[in-house]
Amino acid sequence: MHKVVIAGASGRMGRALIEGVQQNPDLVLHGALDRADSPVIGQDAGAPLGQQLGVHITADIGATLRGAGALIDFTRPEGTMAHLDACIAAGVSMVIGTTGLSAEHKQRLEQGARSIPIVFAPNMSVGVNVLLRLLEVAAQALGDEFDVEVIEAHHRHKVDAPSGTALRMGEVLARTLGRNLAEVAVYGREGVTGERNSKTIGFATLRGGDIVGDHTALFAGIGERIEITHKASSRTTFAQGALRAALWLRGRAPGLYDMHDVLSLRD
Repeated sequence: MHKVVIAGASGRMGRALIEGVQQNPDLVLHGALDRADSPVIGQDAGAPLGQQLGVHITADIGATLRGAGALIDFTRPEGTMAHLDACIAAGVSMVIGTTGLSAEHKQRLEQGARSIPIVFAPNMSVGVNVLLRLLEVAAQALGDEFDVEVIEAHHRHKVDAPSGTALRMGEVLARTLGRNLAEVAVYGREGVTGERNSKTIGFATLRGGDIVGDHTALFAGIGERIEITHKASSRTTFAQGALRAALWLRGRAPGLYDMHDVLSLRD
């Protein structure tokens, strides 16, 4: 059995991950982490699920990682970076679904992956990663004849925009079309903007209610348009993808991987 530690155990994703571990016969919950000031410190990790798992939530990452196989992290960038340092020191692999990472943070992941295996993806959903592959196929076929826009919607509590998944979609589209996303991305339109530059990739962000996550790539041509959409109705899909990644990491060499590696979606 693969021993996993869940970071951010009291959060929405943390609870979904703990529940997913309990349902997977190949995994065992080795530890649960949260912030030192969290009111759940000391509680049983199964309490939100109405269970007693015998694993208590703690802020002591060093002790929790001893004997673990992987840490799964869907927290905040600053927490993820602290967990990265601890996992390198302990020789524990990581699955990272944290969004809002800066270029500097991503560089630190690349450096850390020289020591431990890491799966990093802004969206662990199997469906979303199939969508990313479909975007490559569509962009290759449609080329510069179609304008491209990315539309995403999330719940009112999400703190970063556009979402990490939307940005990943933009990166895939830009790379496939031979563009630099930093140069062609348009994150907002207001006032007299002039005609659309055909090389740009636009992003539209919606926030409200309890939307788990909707993502659409719109290819708009003359006389026709194509929309490729993924809609998540439950965080379970993200949790199951992350747990699949944790199992995939067993025995892997150090390196920075993503869900395309996990799902064998590479060409």
